[in-house]
This record gives sequence, structure tokens and C-alpha cells, in this order.
Amino acid sequence: MTGVTGIRVVMLDLDDTLFDHRGSVREGIAAHRLTLGDAALQADGAADFARWNALEEEHYHRYLAGELDFLGQRRERARGFVAPYGLDLSRDEDADAWFDGYLVEYERTWALHGDALRCLGALREAGMRIGLITNGELTFQMAKVRAIELEAHLEHVVASGEVGVAKPDPRIFHLACAVFGVEPHEACYVGDRLRTDAIGAADAGLTGVWIDRPGVAAPEDLAAAAEAGAHVIRTLDELPPLLGAAFSG
Repeated sequence: MTGVTGIRVVMLDLDDTLFDHRGSVREGIAAHRLTLGDAALQADGAADFARWNALEEEHYHRYLAGELDFLGQRRERARGFVAPYGLDLSRDEDADAWFDGYLVEYERTWALHGDALRCLGALREAGMRIGLITNGELTFQMAKVRAIELEAHLEHVVASGEVGVAKPDPRIFHLACAVFGVEPHEACYVGDRLRTDAIGAADAGLTGVWIDRPGVAAPEDLAAAAEAGAHVIRTLDELPPLLGAAFSG
């Protein structure tokens, strides 16, 4: 892997990059779907998990695009999930209550990925400053950061809900660089989404890195990353060596 030089600031995505969002979602929806009764017990749990993921992808991006507010995207996800079970959540208060029940189960298993602290420690020892850029509401994302004891490792957190622009728009990357007082070419951004994170950062002039934890990169994905000048890693253990930081593993 060709190394990168001149990086002073490393910014990372939160969900599924440092924080095991997908694992908590899996546990949370597996537990909360059981409130739907016997029909849920007899249904395919894997199919329910896939449907919940698809609903999150659809409606969270509608929120990022300004089509829904933060509570609205939660309500639409809840309504879409329970529809096959015949549960009516057309009243906002009912949709909110159902989603709040899911959140209880989701939050029970909040955790960092196992490679996160090793990586952050190596970067810090190499003199690099560390921050987050996250698409989401600052209050909710900071609740995660504090719960998984990540706050002490971060200098700044930039959230789309606070600054009014979301990845992959180059403005959020430039805003984050300005907060750190560095030029884009002095910053690296790491995230689990190829186009939203790695290519978005590269297009904004940063060093973009895609962390492909599940190893799902297709040839066309690798070609797109290469064309954009973005790097591809499988774990955060690969990041410090990429940036020239000493790393003992």
C-alpha cells in the first residue's frame, strides 16, 4: 500500500467506522421486533433485519436531503417496519413510542469496534490531531460518543445537523478543516461509505479512505476509489501505517 505524507489531521466517520452501529442495530431490532407478538416469532429475523436496514437507508437519506426532519425519518422507518404485521402507527405519538422502544434495545449494545482505540492511540502518538465528521444530529451522535468513552480522544466533532450541510458535499469537509485550522491537503478522512465518505473527501481535496470492513468492494468500487485517488482498507489497523505512523498492532 502506497503511504501518504503530510497529514496533520485525521477525521473519521462515527457509525460503522469507529462505532459498531450495525451490530447494535442487529441486536436492537432482533429484540424489539418481538414486541410485535407471535407473528414476529414466526417471521424470518434475517429478513426483518434487512428490511429495517433498507428503511434506515431510505429515510435517513431523505432526512439528510431535507425531505424529512429527524423525528420524521424515525417515524417513517417505524411505520414501514411494522406494516407487514398490521400495526397502525399513523399517529405520530404511536410511531414515536415504538421507535423509542427500539432505541432502548439499540442503546444497550453500543460499543466501539475493537480496532478503534488502537488506531487512535497510534495516530495520537504520531502527533496527529483527531476529529469526527458525522451525518446526523449533534446531540444524538454525541450521546454515542460519550457512551462509548470516545470523547477524550477527539479534538472536534462536526455534525451535519449542526452545520446545515451533509457529506458528500465538499462544504462539510472544508468546514471541518477550517475548525482545525488546516488546509484540505493536510487532512485525511476515513469512513465506511465509498462515495459519501472516501470519494466525497477526496473530491474536497482531502485524503479519502474507505474502510470496507465486510470486504464487499466490487471491481467497479475499487476502480472508482482509484480514479478519485481514495485509499481502501479493511480495518483501522491499516490506517496508521498508511499515514506513516508507527504501529505495533
